[in-house]
Amino acid sequence: MIQQQTILKVADNSGAKTVKCIKVLGGFKKRYAKLGDIVVVSVQQLRNKSKKTSKVSKGEVFRALVVRTKKKYRKKDGSSFFLQENAVALINKQGNPIGTRILGPIPKILKKQNL
Repeated sequence: MIQQQTILKVADNSGAKTVKCIKVLGGFKKRYAKLGDIVVVSVQQLRNKSKKTSKVSKGEVFRALVVRTKKKYRKKDGSSFFLQENAVALINKQGNPIGTRILGPIPKILKKQNL
């Protein structure tokens, strides 16, 4: 479960390494984000030292899709799974990804939702 001030890894090749969650989108009372939710993040660290090749810069604010969480996810058939880290993929305001590749495992639940 992701909430404000959570440090997240970036799972794409946009150039950011870590980001901090600023806000969880999705309603007035929504406090936590789970798999497939959209959050607003601020870039904390860049992956490479060269700022020329990076598509983002430090301190920039983006929306992001949560692709991995440490919290267990329970399926309707009774089985459950969890991943080793909290990770997001950066998206722009139109909902298109900033990076061209997503690195690491992606749950099938997200692939079926067509996000």
